[in-house]
Amino acid sequence: MSVEIRRIITIVEETRTEGDKAVSPPTRRAAAVAVIRNPYAGTFVDDLAKLSEIGAELGDILPRRAVAALGIPGDQVESFGKAAAVGADGELEHAAAILHPKLGAPFRDILGKGAALIPSSKKRGGLGIPLDIPLGHKDAAKVRSHFDGMEVRIPDAPRDDEIVVAIAVTDSGRPHPRVGGLTKDKVVGIDGMN
Repeated sequence: MSVEIRRIITIVEETRTEGDKAVSPPTRRAAAVAVIRNPYAGTFVDDLAKLSEIGAELGDILPRRAVAALGIPGDQVESFGKAAAVGADGELEHAAAILHPKLGAPFRDILGKGAALIPSSKKRGGLGIPLDIPLGHKDAAKVRSHFDGMEVRIPDAPRDDEIVVAIAVTDSGRPHPRVGGLTKDKVVGIDGMN
């Protein structure tokens, strides 16, 4: 394993009431977060392939933990997202190198599908910076009921030479969705849009 992981944290949120109305069944979302050493902290390098390989490793480790925390098979996950925050000595491109070239393929393999682009965000910050993990339907980007997000923060990370990498998955869309648009029962899931 090339990734140096200091901590892994798994978080599950369950919403039982929204707008004074019961949510039945409750909506659930889970995030798995890794705090890793940034091998390029404080150093500019042209070739970020090592970070892309780290992304591939985390694309296998983190989704497995998040899906297990939801207690459902991977193919029952409805939406997904990813985010990263680099410490002060890192670059936004370091986060991009982890999130984009290779993290998605193993993530999708665990879910059994995932035709849509995985929504993502990246930022730089210090200890406890919140990560807003954007969420979207895994097979059809136009399903409005699944436009959402999950906030996570790790109080002691990222240190200046670290990167916090997070993925999130859900078992449903937002509680009580009612803004119209494509519904999940009408998803074709071939082109990632519809």
